[in-house]
Amino acid sequence: MRLAIVGGGSTYTPELIDGFARLRETLPLEEVRLVDPDESRLALVAGMSRRMLEHAGHSARVVGTTDLVDGVADADAVLIQLRVGGQHARHADETWPHEVGCIGQETTGPGGLAKALRTVPVVLRIAETVRRHAKPDAWIVDFTNPVGIVTRALLEAGHRAVGLCNVAIGFQRRYASLYGVEHDRVHLGHVGLNHLTWERSVTIDGRDRLPELLADRLGDLAGEVHLAPELLTQLGIVPSYYLRYYYAHDEVLREQLAEPTRAEAVQAIERELLELYADESQHVKPAALEGRGGAFYSEAAIELLAAMQGGADRARVVNLRNDGVLPFLPDDHVIEVPAAYRDGRFVAEPVAPLADDLAGLVAAVAGYERLALDAAVHGGRDRVLRAMRAHPLVLQHDRAERLTDLLMAENARFLEWA
Repeated sequence: MRLAIVGGGSTYTPELIDGFARLRETLPLEEVRLVDPDESRLALVAGMSRRMLEHAGHSARVVGTTDLVDGVADADAVLIQLRVGGQHARHADETWPHEVGCIGQETTGPGGLAKALRTVPVVLRIAETVRRHAKPDAWIVDFTNPVGIVTRALLEAGHRAVGLCNVAIGFQRRYASLYGVEHDRVHLGHVGLNHLTWERSVTIDGRDRLPELLADRLGDLAGEVHLAPELLTQLGIVPSYYLRYYYAHDEVLREQLAEPTRAEAVQAIERELLELYADESQHVKPAALEGRGGAFYSEAAIELLAAMQGGADRARVVNLRNDGVLPFLPDDHVIEVPAAYRDGRFVAEPVAPLADDLAGLVAAVAGYERLALDAAVHGGRDRVLRAMRAHPLVLQHDRAERLTDLLMAENARFLEWA
């Protein structure tokens, strides 16, 4: 298999490479092409990646290139993992919403809208190059946030694409560890939109263990997602960490105002990692990479890619078209649920009806996402304002006006229509 990774100069790429080395029997690779416009950074990451594979005895070639066409040519699959504007833009997303009393986060709320506006046009251009130069049946696997919006943009443009997030696999691995079982014995009742999901069941060998987890480990479960135990008890399910931005917005805002941003922390980690990657004696994944985020991303990506190549077709959590799974959403909206790969496509498992409070929040955020994609594709302040106002964390018109002005001022160099 020939795999292209667009955004391959990311300091996180060696996490993927480590997974390729450990799980070589699951996903046989002949060549990995790392594509990135930052030549110096790419050289460091590609060099580290080669040493890691060589040390592990893996025969795959690693090629680094700044040329997108060369990078995706004849690829069997293309993984997109980029951040337009880098950590500096992320830092802005995490701070300017504070001026209007909103949380700053790069995928949720006003910051998430800014990221969508920066990202969607770039990804769509990349996807057109993939369409022209990769193999005709090549898949695009999108790990670029906001995954739900970006994946829908790709699907609406007719690309063979699926979205991937590491939230579900993190829950699965955690519950497998708690019960001392192999992770493939754990099946999650994972449902929602990207970064707006809940675990409604944790089934191990046909038995739902979530009720006993909530009874016996309530404090641990609540602590892991930083939410009140009483909330989990009342819901009877486990929200993802990203629900904290909705269920505890004001608490999160107070914390953000008192602490450095996540972007600042990641920048420090990246400086350390790049120094390590420059050291030619380094040939194993650095421990510092654990602080970079994206736990289990490599396993999730490898399992998904292997399934596409004819591997096991058990259900795994992906972002795909709704197509009636959640009947209160349009068919072409993108949801995040377990799906199996069969006959060249992903088929979602049936989902039991959502409780009214969950369905209401999903519907509201889905409405925002549709407006956000319209703004990202077609541009215009009015479209941005409509999307901003529609987000459940904004709503008020005056607040939306001020946030829209801040967003456009901070992102003017990225908005081609501005």
